Amino acid sequence: MDIPDGKEYTEGIIKWIKEDPQIFAAYRTRQGEYDTLLFTYHENITAYQLWMSTVPSILQINYGVPEDQANFESSTAYFSNQLMIKYNPSTGINLIERDFKEKGGLKLRGYELDEVDLDILRCLVNGMGIKTNNTLLCEKTGLHRKTIKKRIEALQQEGILGAPVCRFPNFFVPPNYLLTYVLIQFKQLDEKVLNELIIDTSIPIAIQTIHGKFNMLLFGNHSSLDEHLRWEEGYRTMFPDSFCSAQITYLSPEMTIYFNQQTVSLCYIRSRLGETKGVDLGRTIRQLEKARARVLYNFPKGKS
Repeated sequence: MDIPDGKEYTEGIIKWIKEDPQIFAAYRTRQGEYDTLLFTYHENITAYQLWMSTVPSILQINYGVPEDQANFESSTAYFSNQLMIKYNPSTGINLIERDFKEKGGLKLRGYELDEVDLDILRCLVNGMGIKTNNTLLCEKTGLHRKTIKKRIEALQQEGILGAPVCRFPNFFVPPNYLLTYVLIQFKQLDEKVLNELIIDTSIPIAIQTIHGKFNMLLFGNHSSLDEHLRWEEGYRTMFPDSFCSAQITYLSPEMTIYFNQQTVSLCYIRSRLGETKGVDLGRTIRQLEKARARVLYNFPKGKS
């Protein structure tokens, strides 16, 4: 999407990005035809279309963005987490350790790491030394400790919760590292390619997809642009008959507008606790338009 020029409009849109529960991350970008890249999560395509259709009215009513600035051009790519072949947000620790050894030291956000820091980081991002505070949960919920324990075990067994771990502030991107958003066309997605992606320490997330000519989406972590280019060339060398083309977007820490790793889980929990019936898209849009008319023209309720 393109964020309109003008400080007074931009501030309202940025505030919306940071407050909208569907938006997981947002980056400024100078690649492609748009200047902003949003990562959003939705239950299905209908839910996304409902959300997207109401955005202009929400921007006008809640954030004071003028009508001509609240409608912006955008393009959408859909990716299903049911086609995820790799999910390992902690892979970044391998890059940190590699760079520490190669450089004889490493500074992240002005902090000079040492061997002890690396040991602690590796333990925490892999869930070692972290456990659920059942006493606190008992106090918050009023439930018995045994009930809490059984429910947590059930949620983990069903794949709804994972074991507690400590993530990087930007989830699967270590501080100071470059995030790459890569769409790749593999002529053959065979076992060799998939196995290489799974063991690749530069790839925390890989999703099989169909988007134009591309059939794989990779989120990558790299220390620099040069390092990513070497990584790409390595794949071209390993799979000369399979690696066809790639569309790469580079997202540096300085380009980050917003990143909230808790958005998805909290949004899901709220949706389960709230209304579970199907949403009438047309009715919702009409309600927002009526609310907008009341704001713009001072109509009393029931008269718009």
